[in-house]
Amino acid sequence: MRLVKFDDGKEYIKAFCDLPCKIYTSKDNMEDPDTMKSILTGDHPLSKYFKLDKFLVYDDDKAVGRFAITTYENDSTAYLGFYECLDNDEYAKFLFDSAYEFARTNGYEKILGPVDASFWIKYRLKINRFDVLPYTGEPYNRDYYFRQFKDNGFVVKEHYISNEFRSVDETYVNEKFENRYEEFLKMGYTIESPKTEDFDKTIDVVYKMVTELYSDFPVFKDVKIEDFREVFKSYKTIMNMSMTKIAYYKGEAVGFYVSVPDYGNKVYHLNPVNIAKILKLRKHPKKYVMLYMGVDQDHRGLGKAIVYAIMKELMASGLPSIGALARDGKVTQDYAHDDVTDVYEYVLLERQI
Repeated sequence: MRLVKFDDGKEYIKAFCDLPCKIYTSKDNMEDPDTMKSILTGDHPLSKYFKLDKFLVYDDDKAVGRFAITTYENDSTAYLGFYECLDNDEYAKFLFDSAYEFARTNGYEKILGPVDASFWIKYRLKINRFDVLPYTGEPYNRDYYFRQFKDNGFVVKEHYISNEFRSVDETYVNEKFENRYEEFLKMGYTIESPKTEDFDKTIDVVYKMVTELYSDFPVFKDVKIEDFREVFKSYKTIMNMSMTKIAYYKGEAVGFYVSVPDYGNKVYHLNPVNIAKILKLRKHPKKYVMLYMGVDQDHRGLGKAIVYAIMKELMASGLPSIGALARDGKVTQDYAHDDVTDVYEYVLLERQI
């Protein structure tokens, strides 16, 4: 085995991007190769915020593993991401030992992973698997990855869950959430779906609240609003605005909920066939994915009111949904627990140097 650290060699960029095709099927490969290439070449909108060291593990002339170390100024943590490895204990040990040695040599205090180069979104390891298609925005990985991390010195740093909820119709009753919804409306709050033509304005509202509400999450890094807009501009083509809600109080945005139809991995592999499927699913979804939610801490209880506004849309459509990723200790883990049909678990792992 040998380790290759590369910069912009076309051969290595191709090997890095091709490896997931050897590990996943076309149905569960969640990586967008164009985005991956832009990150590897430093052309991504977020590239200016971090330093990326890229590595491939070879067995003879065959690439069998890959990873990248993302680092930031004034941060003593090395973030290990874009992790892919064949199901081989020797490959995994060589890979993790190499990552550890790189971090130690360069003076970092710990390694956190899996964390892809991002400001808060693309990290976490899914640790339970089901025979279903992956969800848009949900991490997806081979079931042996968790074992590979643990066998090589990593321990669980954070634990998260996503709840899958049954479909409901207009006869559905949840008095606690409905009462909270009515209560906040009477206090002068408005909870509304933005108009399609107001997409850019909505992105700015979400940026402001994400920056304020998610700053305590591990690996959160602040980015400028223009880069946030650039990263999320593609959502305009996949969002159904009726399933996105913004809560306002005295003219100020104080809560949000962003949902999209479940596109599987089609949005990561754009071709004429998948584009046609995306357009069809946008118009006639089969399930919704609740991506992001946040409520200003000065407006406690508003979360249930916003969730009920989403529930009303789901009652009208009769569709099931999968909830936003909820960190342990957050009240959102218990929302509508009587309607949960499945629970998906994720972890963030750490290894001390």
